[in-house]
Amino acid sequence: MDELKKIGNYRWTICALVFFATTINYLDRQVISLLKPFLEEDGLFGTDPAHYESIYANLVIAFQVAYASGMLLVGGIIDKFGTKKGYALSLFGWSLAAIGHAFAKTPFGFGVARAALGVPEAGNFPAAIKTTAEWFPKKERALATGIFNSGTNVGAIIAPIVVPLIAVTLGWQMAFIITGAVGLIWLFFWWVMYDTPEKKLAKGQLKQSEYDHIMSDKEETVAADGSEFKKVSWFKLLTYRQTWAFFLGKLLTDPIWWFFLFWLPAFLKEQYGLTGTQVSFPIALVYTMTTFGSILGGWLPKYFIEHGMDANRARKKAMFIYALFPLLVLSAQKMGGYNMWFAVIIIGIAASAHQAWSANIFTTVSDMFPKRAIASVTGIGGMAGAVGGIMIAKAAGLLFDHYKALGDIKIGYGIMFMICATAYIIAWLVMHALVPKFKKIDLEA
Repeated sequence: MDELKKIGNYRWTICALVFFATTINYLDRQVISLLKPFLEEDGLFGTDPAHYESIYANLVIAFQVAYASGMLLVGGIIDKFGTKKGYALSLFGWSLAAIGHAFAKTPFGFGVARAALGVPEAGNFPAAIKTTAEWFPKKERALATGIFNSGTNVGAIIAPIVVPLIAVTLGWQMAFIITGAVGLIWLFFWWVMYDTPEKKLAKGQLKQSEYDHIMSDKEETVAADGSEFKKVSWFKLLTYRQTWAFFLGKLLTDPIWWFFLFWLPAFLKEQYGLTGTQVSFPIALVYTMTTFGSILGGWLPKYFIEHGMDANRARKKAMFIYALFPLLVLSAQKMGGYNMWFAVIIIGIAASAHQAWSANIFTTVSDMFPKRAIASVTGIGGMAGAVGGIMIAKAAGLLFDHYKALGDIKIGYGIMFMICATAYIIAWLVMHALVPKFKKIDLEA
């Protein structure tokens, strides 16, 4: 604590801003999964219940396609125009789109709203990872990433507690409007409080000791006027194995998180008959667990580094450990047959492991690439994760409709859980084969 006071802690204030933005990001994207029963009841998914799962899957896909498309654009835009403006525009855009859901009347209308939400929401993680690279030395980045990434869990905790309650008392339209409006409040604090370390130092708002700490292991410096380096093209970035390692790691593992996020309420309904506010506590428990997993995910490699392990080995070892825990999902349905809470806790452990994994796979980008390429590479990986999300959403919709028609949807969930259990080990092996060491590349070589 004395060391923190001596160095300064404004970088953690910046981390808190990113945490709240990520919380809002996941709050807004999860609302529709919790309102699914209300929308079905109001006839907004059509008149044939046999197609509800496929219609819902198509809405998930509309978001994912837009999210993937957004990733083609936002990373480069943020690298070019800077974190402050890029983050603000993204959050303003997705807040308006979230509110816009309240005015949809048909599946097509909801599809348009989901697409409008997906494009600007794609800006969150490229901007967040770039912010972390700007404000933290390498040894603290995974911890900072774990902290802000825990916002995904907090958003997912708040949503099942608040959204059904708003829908029951004020109507499903107000659930979209109120949650969407929260982001507009964040914009004020971001614009007032955020700037680059160089500009904060020049204004006297950052201690020299903290600035030196932030820059202690930077391989590059920032221009005197604080301007960004020139943008690196995607074509050049795609020539590096490091880019493909991140791409494939995200492609294989992001869909698992998307599946839990969008189908956990439906699983609890189909398997255990929970509806409305009954799903609130189980879902809140799962995402409370993932909050701890996210922070632990950032702490463990830092612990390894502080005890003498080099950063590459520490990151790889931590990620391998996290890849083992999702294997427990293979037993979720069987254990849930004894008691629902066994299944909930197992899914919570797997989701926690995903967040721990996520904190580190994001940090590999700043381990391997200079700052001027970070948002672009993060965008490439984010696009891959969104494409994986599209594939798993379509597969889930078709599987669940098929097995629901046969009278045993549990088989569909069993197949999906097998995919969820094994994805991380496969991803770790692929990444290790492509990049045995997470070493910084020289873009000018």
